[in-house]
Amino acid sequence: MAVDYQALGNFSSSPLFTEGEREEFAQLMTQLANQVGDSMDEATLQHALAAMQRAAESQTLVRNVFGHNPLLLDVRTAIVVSDEMGMKRAAILAVLLHAAVRVGVIDIPTVEKEFGTDVARIIEGLVNISRLYEKNPTIESENFRNLLLSFAGDMRVILIMIAERTCLMRELSALPDENREACEEFRRKVAGEAAYLYAPLSHKLGLYRIKSELEDLAMKYTETEVYYQIKDKLSQTKAARDKYIADFIEPVSRKVAAAGLKCHIKGRTKSIHSIWQKMKKQRCPFEGVYDLFAIRIIIDSPPEREKPDCWLAYSIVTDMYQPNPNRLRDWLSIPKSNGYESLHTTVMGPEGRWVEVQIRTERMDDIAERGLAAHWRYKGVQSETGLDEWLTSIREALENADDDRELMDRFKMDLYKDDVFVFTPQGDLFKLPHGATVLDFAYSIHTNLGYHCTGAKVNNRHVPIRYVLHNGDQVEILSSNSQTPKQGWLSIVTTSRARSKVRQALKEIEARQASIGREEIERRFKNRKIELDEGIMLRLIRKMGYKQQEQVFYQHVADGKLTADEIIEGYNALWDYEHGIAGEGGEETASAHSAAEYRQKTDVEAQGTAVSEDAAGGILFIDPHMAGVEYKLAKCCNPIYGDDIFGFVTVSDGIKIHRQSCPNATDLRSRFSYRIVPARWSGKAGGKFYAVTLSVVGLDDLGIINNLTSILSKDEHVKLRNININTHDKLFSSQLTILMDDTSRLNALIKKLREVKGVKQVQRL
Repeated sequence: MAVDYQALGNFSSSPLFTEGEREEFAQLMTQLANQVGDSMDEATLQHALAAMQRAAESQTLVRNVFGHNPLLLDVRTAIVVSDEMGMKRAAILAVLLHAAVRVGVIDIPTVEKEFGTDVARIIEGLVNISRLYEKNPTIESENFRNLLLSFAGDMRVILIMIAERTCLMRELSALPDENREACEEFRRKVAGEAAYLYAPLSHKLGLYRIKSELEDLAMKYTETEVYYQIKDKLSQTKAARDKYIADFIEPVSRKVAAAGLKCHIKGRTKSIHSIWQKMKKQRCPFEGVYDLFAIRIIIDSPPEREKPDCWLAYSIVTDMYQPNPNRLRDWLSIPKSNGYESLHTTVMGPEGRWVEVQIRTERMDDIAERGLAAHWRYKGVQSETGLDEWLTSIREALENADDDRELMDRFKMDLYKDDVFVFTPQGDLFKLPHGATVLDFAYSIHTNLGYHCTGAKVNNRHVPIRYVLHNGDQVEILSSNSQTPKQGWLSIVTTSRARSKVRQALKEIEARQASIGREEIERRFKNRKIELDEGIMLRLIRKMGYKQQEQVFYQHVADGKLTADEIIEGYNALWDYEHGIAGEGGEETASAHSAAEYRQKTDVEAQGTAVSEDAAGGILFIDPHMAGVEYKLAKCCNPIYGDDIFGFVTVSDGIKIHRQSCPNATDLRSRFSYRIVPARWSGKAGGKFYAVTLSVVGLDDLGIINNLTSILSKDEHVKLRNININTHDKLFSSQLTILMDDTSRLNALIKKLREVKGVKQVQRL
């Protein structure tokens, strides 16, 4: 398609464009025009360009905080939408026109009339999202609900926002000299949101290439040092890796061709982010990660031969190399909900190294790279059942979530989950997220069945409601009318639907319980002929440690945790105290005296159920012998007495204590700064032992292990709980789990271990 940029003035009158940007804009538009092909006629594209020019000349459009030209970013986004996602007319026009709608040079009814209803609907979603981002380059928690509402309207809005964020991340390496420090902070926030929201969304929608790119770019700006360390090591080992891949592929290629299959085979190195996740999961250095790459066999096969040809290739590969039976993943028989189809296996390649092999057809590979947009093109449909269900779950979560912070956590949790498929006794197939439990399955069938679920028979074996389901399980739900949802169910269910329904039921139960408790108190007050003053009762509730939890107070009355007699006694004492009842000679009566004692008692109790703070800085003091404050030591970093620490307020598990050097600390601070609580240790260690994991790397020698265990056994302040040893290439790596009481003894122990001959590295995990 030929586009007459000259006739449009090439944006020459717009101060928004520099000379170099005008040339770049023309080149990008030429590229886009060639990509859209027959999906859009020249007149339509010219019409859209005219609206963009009016927007540029309006002087209302401004550059973003990083100094990027908004219309250039839009054209880059349109190219990603077209080339990397495979979407055409409606999505591309929406990207090009939404800035013009935003600044008012064209309105939605005009767009609908001149370009179509689809374009107008997508633009509405994009404009709503743009307004959320106007003041800040990242979404704040209070706007997250509105963001999801825009997403839930049209799937294409999500895809375009992913494309826009990908283009933005690609341009973040160069920052303007003006306000550079502030831009660096904004860049970290944008990168954090890309990792937190847009990469998981890409995963959910099958855009695996974009997902990996977003994760790598986000890591580049949030964990810069680690990113470049891994990148440098990949560069250093590239030649050896390329040779290994070539040696693996060559005999496989010959055998597959001899079987009459047309295919091409390629090897790809795993992303930097993926390698870093493996290093953290396996607790090993870069050199300890052996599956750094995957081999992909892509077969040119007609639709009717796709599955047989893929299984034939699998047979050839597993005849040549020993497969790991636990690593077979069959997404041919039942594709993922986002349309992904492939056959994955892991085999023992040359030199005893595990190699991941992915087998798929050209069509499947296109879907894997472009996600749902390609799936729509092949299937000739506009929607996918699995994604419709997911969008429905978003809407349900929006309806039932109490606050946006919790909603953000739950939404992120759902995004990365893959699927398991289970059957009813009648043979009906149900799809659930990986990790789903019997209780999730009950709620997926019917809400009432979930409410009354007591367990299940899985493969004819009785299991509890928390049993985690696996692919191919046959499940029969067991129920009882006497069963009702419990608070503990929230830690059992994993799906948004089930969690929303459990929360809804608990709210109803709590409201009924509170009503019963209030009626009980009112009845007992009436029997005692005591007039109930709501103001005094509210102050009593606060003094008893419930603060703003009036409903919980009445629930505790209903279930017997608080008795009406003790509440009446406390009420009378507080009433007497507030009304200044005293005896002759100015001395307090027994009633007034008990009120003062009561106030002192309840004040202490209230402090025990809240966060323990000092008077000046609101600091949480962690004392091994402290009671009443709900906190736990985080498993991700295992803090011990003496570590620099901070508290993190979780949604449902109290306060978690993390080390300042915790690998999750940066992520927690960037995304949840409002939930960080300053903390420090109080008193002395007092003989309390804490779990610590040490990584030790050294020469593979039996004597060195004996020396290490000897040091541990001789130290009376150390208790060895577990030791795990692996050897490779004349080196051993060991993980020691020990119990220690404080950091000073731990540092002394690490120093001793480092002095052992042959030990190369000792570090705390």
